[in-house]
Amino acid sequence: MNRTSIHDAHVALGAKMVDFAGWRMPVQYGPILDEVRSVRTAVGLFDLSHMGRVFATGPDATAFLDRIATNHCAKIPAGAIRYGLFCREDGNPIDDLLVYRDGENAFFLVVNASNTAADLAWMREHAAGFEVEIVDETATLAMLALQGSGSQAVLQAVTEGCDLASIKYYRFAHGTVCGIPDVRISRTGYTGEDGFEVYVPDAEGPRVWNALMEVGGEHGLSPIGLGARDTLRLEAGMALYGHEIDGEHNPIEAGLSFGVSFAEEKGDWIGRAALARVKESPTKRLMGITTKGPRVPRQGYELFDGATRVGYVVSGSVSPTLETNIASVYVDIGLDDAGRELELDIRGKRQGARLQELPFYSRTRK
Repeated sequence: MNRTSIHDAHVALGAKMVDFAGWRMPVQYGPILDEVRSVRTAVGLFDLSHMGRVFATGPDATAFLDRIATNHCAKIPAGAIRYGLFCREDGNPIDDLLVYRDGENAFFLVVNASNTAADLAWMREHAAGFEVEIVDETATLAMLALQGSGSQAVLQAVTEGCDLASIKYYRFAHGTVCGIPDVRISRTGYTGEDGFEVYVPDAEGPRVWNALMEVGGEHGLSPIGLGARDTLRLEAGMALYGHEIDGEHNPIEAGLSFGVSFAEEKGDWIGRAALARVKESPTKRLMGITTKGPRVPRQGYELFDGATRVGYVVSGSVSPTLETNIASVYVDIGLDDAGRELELDIRGKRQGARLQELPFYSRTRK
């Protein structure tokens, strides 16, 4: 079982540790709903060092990524980040990822922990004929994230040589963090809040974590585990591999078309033909439901309109932000109008639910 370099700090904070995607990770430090509220109202600190980090460089790096990824990598400006997916020929994803463009033929990829090995195998399998170097840096870089309204103030207190206010959403820059030079600093996030990610040498992970914890005290910073992260991303309507997307759920019907390019100049790419067909004739789409019944919706629960099955749950949680139960669901096309009243089947018992568009939560942007 892998451990991040920050593992001992989590244990010292009293975190409940669980096995996740081959890593020993903190699922919570205290009540999960309180951790969600902390991010929504102040700032939370996350250890994301379990996620995969990969460099793709070389003369053919751009052409290579445009062949295997759904987004148009050649159009990404240097210093920008774009969402994309690796899909099979049938259009269903192997994984989703963030693509950072460092330069003309230099990219940094962040992939899911559960799929890192599969992603690397996929990339190397399809690298034949391309002059590209694929380097796995997961073990050498620690990845920490700050999310919430106080994130900029906390990170700026330990950052020199980079004005964080100048980094726009889905952009990145480099600066000195806790005395460590040339640290990659990005502004994305997976919670719906403003936030940053920093990538530091793995051995420096604990020192940076502890520094952020100390500086963050006056800003109400809390350490946040995987449990709260899942609720936060669901409230924000963000997909999770293994739930909203997987080997049977394509990105078009999942509402991820913004990460799929059919531009002629991108050329052909793996899964393009299948996803073009889905785009023309989708059969279902991802939506949200709220339900005030006593039972929380869980993955696999079915949705009914009277006696007719019309969909099913892929993620569900209690939402402390909305003060109700929420879930992301796939609903048949034609029965996917917001406001429609449906019923959840929960172990043979029915519970009312109302359809709505995603996301459930969107922060007020300044």
